[in-house]
Amino acid sequence: MARTGHPRLRRVAIAVLLLAPAAGLLWVPWYAGAGPRLAGTPFFYWYQLAWVPGCGLCLLAAYALTRHGRHGP
Repeated sequence: MARTGHPRLRRVAIAVLLLAPAAGLLWVPWYAGAGPRLAGTPFFYWYQLAWVPGCGLCLLAAYALTRHGRHGP
């Protein structure tokens, strides 16, 4: 049976999902300010904390894409 999907497109999507958290957190001048505040917490802190579940979701999606093309256990 033929495999479905585009392997090259899948690899690009995996690369983007793995690089997004690094790019979002390494570009410090973008989020190095105090405002806007969320519940009194400066933007610098809650932006970094928002990436914790965001990074987990990116890793989960990348893992799912790597497992999608495999057959067997």
